[in-house]
Amino acid sequence: MGLDITVLVVDWDHLRRTPAAERLKMLEDSAYPDCDCDGGCGCADARVEHGWVRWPDTPWCARYEFFQTLGSFKPHFWAGQAWEDVRDVADPGLRAALDAFLAGLFWLGLDDADTGTDTGTDTGTETEAEPVVGLFPAEPDAWRPQLLVARTPEQVPDLARAWAVAAPLLEGLREPYAVHAERPGRWIANFEEFTTLLRDWGEVVTEASRTGRGLIGLPI
Repeated sequence: MGLDITVLVVDWDHLRRTPAAERLKMLEDSAYPDCDCDGGCGCADARVEHGWVRWPDTPWCARYEFFQTLGSFKPHFWAGQAWEDVRDVADPGLRAALDAFLAGLFWLGLDDADTGTDTGTDTGTETEAEPVVGLFPAEPDAWRPQLLVARTPEQVPDLARAWAVAAPLLEGLREPYAVHAERPGRWIANFEEFTTLLRDWGEVVTEASRTGRGLIGLPI
């Protein structure tokens, strides 16, 4: 058994109109609604293996399925570890952009003492997003979080801008990644798996920014 993650793009106004104590349950129910149909009702059900899952009854919410992760958080964790392995030899522009992008999603980032020297590159992004405060009940147990990701519609555009900088620079990381971060046999074993996961997150962030919505990552 391990930690799972379900990523949703959410209409924040709809979320705010729901009583605070009911929001998490509403999100959980909306992420995996009961549906006994055979596909004839027009809903996109859990059989989608990669990409967006949407339902006509909940137009305020959409789920994204990451490529070959089976819903596990482990690929995201190991992508963060891989970035730590290779970031020191990355192009400064890519390093600044991916630091901002990944720290706003699933990477815990580095201690201030470990961040190295100033890159001298301005991506127009912040390296850490402020936590969402007051929208959900307080976490009862830090070791069993209710939310893995929570980014408001105001925070998402910074992530989209960071991704727009990083995406065209990723190919330049291929050779250093093979030397410093490739780990056969584990989740995110190579450069292709690393960039596939990042491009999926790029799709999520871009869609959320385009539609003015926020991001939620549930541990289910």
